[in-house]
Amino acid sequence: MASLTPTDPDILAAAVVTTLAVHFDPQAREASIFYWERALSYREAVAEGAEQLGDETVTRLVGALRARPADPSVHLALRTRLLQLAGGGDGPAALDTLFERAWEAESNSRLGYHLGRHFGGTEQPTVGLERLGTLPAGDGLRPGDSPRVLVVVPFRDRGPGLRLRNLLACLTALRDQSVPRASYQVTVVETDDAPRWRDTVVPRTDHYLFAHKSDSFNKSWAVNVGVVNTPGRAEIICILDADALVDRDFIARNVARFHSPGTMGHLSYRDMWCLDESATSWAIEERLWRGAAALDPDRLRAFVLRRPPGCCVWVRTSAFHRIGGMDERFEGWGGEDNDFAYRMDINSAFDHYHDPLLHMYHPSSAVLREDGELVNAHIPALSWGPSSTPIGDVHRFARTSATGHRHERREDSHVS
Repeated sequence: MASLTPTDPDILAAAVVTTLAVHFDPQAREASIFYWERALSYREAVAEGAEQLGDETVTRLVGALRARPADPSVHLALRTRLLQLAGGGDGPAALDTLFERAWEAESNSRLGYHLGRHFGGTEQPTVGLERLGTLPAGDGLRPGDSPRVLVVVPFRDRGPGLRLRNLLACLTALRDQSVPRASYQVTVVETDDAPRWRDTVVPRTDHYLFAHKSDSFNKSWAVNVGVVNTPGRAEIICILDADALVDRDFIARNVARFHSPGTMGHLSYRDMWCLDESATSWAIEERLWRGAAALDPDRLRAFVLRRPPGCCVWVRTSAFHRIGGMDERFEGWGGEDNDFAYRMDINSAFDHYHDPLLHMYHPSSAVLREDGELVNAHIPALSWGPSSTPIGDVHRFARTSATGHRHERREDSHVS
């Protein structure tokens, strides 16, 4: 074996199973089209190596995994058989090649796979908007509260669809926190051609801002709008994805990290767990209806995105403005989070932690260019900074008239 390949058969067998599960599962590409495409050739080499192994049991189990990639019993059976072959002393000569390819795939892929040993294996009924609407909205801020923490959630859903469902679950979990309610506030920024979900969202957030933009979603601008236009003087900002399902100590744990000298910001996680729909619905039920403070990973199924910056970023307000906020030139999905994290890391003390980050399921909106790059790959890295033009102008993308002239619709902007 190559010198950098582990010698523990259990690690190598797990690498084979994980790689094949990602390769066979049709939902894996939805988790990250960019990560999935980049590692395709490595996964194909593992699938080919498994076919060439020549073991009838492995061949049968690989076929079962292709048909049922979310079945924990198949994962266990294939892993067990590979360990038997590795430990028997008379395993196929091609086993070393398979293990080497699997480790190469694991080492070069940013998309992994988690299948908890107690994952249900059967479809969980989908938690929809109607059911979420039966939950109490939770406590909001009271007059006179002066929160020092601001959570900004950028949002768009032209459905209604699962993004709106996820936002309501996210907001409900944010109202179930272990810190005093007066210590933090939440702002949702809906950016669209109309304030579609204002009446649905307002009861579950402290502030709702509508920012008119009829074409592509611009997360960076939406975040800047939330930071600049939310009332109060927050010392700490959390930029939170609307699809994140947070635990009860989420705010307490992350705010405490700013008590260390020189701390200017951090990513709260290393890996993001993209739950499938069944695991998402189970997680919502467990967290919001059964009142779990945190969720048991052994009962979840997820596609693991390795080191994706942006889903949950904590920064001091002073550091946010020092680098000019997020880069408002980014349109659609792709690259804006990396750019912000890079600029934070260069200009501030920026840390990383290993908290769980659960991303609730929704159909992917990401697209790649014809050359396989993200849609914003043309924007020079680290080229955004403070300028004479204010960030977060809620009217920046005001509706364009038929004559091509822009006009502002001030009645479309609401703070509540």
